[in-house]
Amino acid sequence: MHELTADVAAVRAIGASFLVVGFDAPAIAHDARAGQFVNLLLRPGPLLRRPFSVYRVVGDLVEVIYRPVGAGTHQMAELRIGDRVSVLGPLGRGFEFREEWAEVALVSGGLGVAPMPLAARDAAANGLRVHWVHGARTAAELCEEWSGDEVVYATDDGSRGVHGSVVSAIPAGVQAVLACGPNAMLAAVAQRFAAAQVALETYMGCGTGVCLGCAVPRTSGVYDRACSEGPVYPAGTIDWEALPSRLHYEAAG
Repeated sequence: MHELTADVAAVRAIGASFLVVGFDAPAIAHDARAGQFVNLLLRPGPLLRRPFSVYRVVGDLVEVIYRPVGAGTHQMAELRIGDRVSVLGPLGRGFEFREEWAEVALVSGGLGVAPMPLAARDAAANGLRVHWVHGARTAAELCEEWSGDEVVYATDDGSRGVHGSVVSAIPAGVQAVLACGPNAMLAAVAQRFAAAQVALETYMGCGTGVCLGCAVPRTSGVYDRACSEGPVYPAGTIDWEALPSRLHYEAAG
């Protein structure tokens, strides 16, 4: 884990729904693995740091992807190249990859696309064929950037790709599933693929395991800290009924 003040080195948009900001953070870029996150602190800005999955790593550049839905992310949308931001990371436990899988489906809903480019990179490094499966409510809300060997889109309204849930678009016979998205979507993944790895998004305070603000209910009856033991878990070990199906900013987005 590294704490540094990083220069904003890149800002861009992906369609009408997503914004990306990149930070010059060599130490974090070197260590980041798929499914891990960084905690950003804006000054002036919100009191607490905000967690964001590492979206892409390009050389020394560390990117995060977001939608401006609250005070903090609206402030992030005003960042320009040369601005400076406090970045803490990489944090959390990421995805695991096994060469014997041969192939893997990276399944994301909406902003759950955030950890997937890095997952595609790490999967390819392990010699795996990558199925990129991405869904949203409408075609306008899909993320057009993708990595891997093939892409499958799904939309709730049928405006692009498979008409229906992204879970229904997962290729038959795939050997491993890595997923990120709204909790309701991840619960559906767990019903079909109990061994899938899911990256949970939840409310966080410190991001380092101290404040206990990101408690995750497990089927064993214990609670984990998403920032430390997670955010990636075996899908079948989460007590999905005890989690909110959506976070407030997902509903707003």
